[in-house]
Amino acid sequence: MAEEEEDLGGVETSFEELAKRAEDVEEEDDDDVVMDLGRGDDKAEALVEKVVPPQANEFTCRNCFLVKHRSQLADKKKMLCRDCA
Repeated sequence: MAEEEEDLGGVETSFEELAKRAEDVEEEDDDDVVMDLGRGDDKAEALVEKVVPPQANEFTCRNCFLVKHRSQLADKKKMLCRDCA
């Protein structure tokens, strides 16, 4: 029984050491995350998109502001699509 108590004491000490080490590791990880959030030049280039104006057979709904085909036009006066009418 005395051996078991010594083992438990050793486990408590090692748990405390592990908890302390885990806190140190978490603090180091936080610094790494902040560095990874920076924007690079290559990401800005990937976001460039060519915008095409609405075609003759399309309209922009005045409620949802989506560009849709003329076949989706429900109210010609209000310029509403079928989903919004």
